[in-house]
Amino acid sequence: MFRPATGLAATLASLLIALPVQADDPLKLAVDIPFEPFEYRLPDGTLTGFEVELGEEVCRRIERECEWVEQSWDGIIPGLMARKYDAIMSSMAITEARRDKVLFSEPYYSNPSVWVTQEGREVDIEDRDALEGLAVGVQRGTIRDNYITDTYGDLVEVRRYTTGEDLALDVKTGRLDAAFMYYPLALSALDVDDEGSGIVTSSPLIREPKRYFGHGVAVAFHPRDEALAEQFNEALREIKQDGTYDELMHKYVDYDIKI
Repeated sequence: MFRPATGLAATLASLLIALPVQADDPLKLAVDIPFEPFEYRLPDGTLTGFEVELGEEVCRRIERECEWVEQSWDGIIPGLMARKYDAIMSSMAITEARRDKVLFSEPYYSNPSVWVTQEGREVDIEDRDALEGLAVGVQRGTIRDNYITDTYGDLVEVRRYTTGEDLALDVKTGRLDAAFMYYPLALSALDVDDEGSGIVTSSPLIREPKRYFGHGVAVAFHPRDEALAEQFNEALREIKQDGTYDELMHKYVDYDIKI
């Protein structure tokens, strides 16, 4: 019969979870897939994207073997705390709430958000009266979910989706009046503002207020892994300084995300 760990066994279990990353072990990086153009799979199953290539370059420079671990977004921080992987490199914005839980690297890109809707629909985000009763989609557990819930939750029907793909599908099919999305996802999944896509932006790119949208995207580590975080910081600085960052950025996006 299973019995919960007590006494010495419980103490040892808690210490194992808290132990810092060992230098000889493969470095496990968590990622939520798909999230084009930052992390996604090619038709042959190969994992790629801006952050994947950036992460592989960091691992090369710090002379560590890299392994990518797929993890859904709503469990990605708990998984880090449970030592299922060593870091999260999956477009995680630095926010004060997250700083209470994880240790962040220096930021390496900025992540704008945007309102989108079907072409021909009128969605004026400055007119709160006009928003009343609209069905607005967001990806569950994201900073966009928090922002819409707090700012417009008394006006709109907030519909939450587990994946960005499911959210994009309901925008395309008209089951939503509007969605508040990560801009790169709107580009990759909806071809937003492209002629013939039928989907348009209904706001400028949004990066404020900082209490929701954070201070850029960073790698998240267990709070005890300060040495590993500094290794990442040094490698990221080198990558930005020697031009490698710009090469990767222009390979995947046609707008400036550097920070």
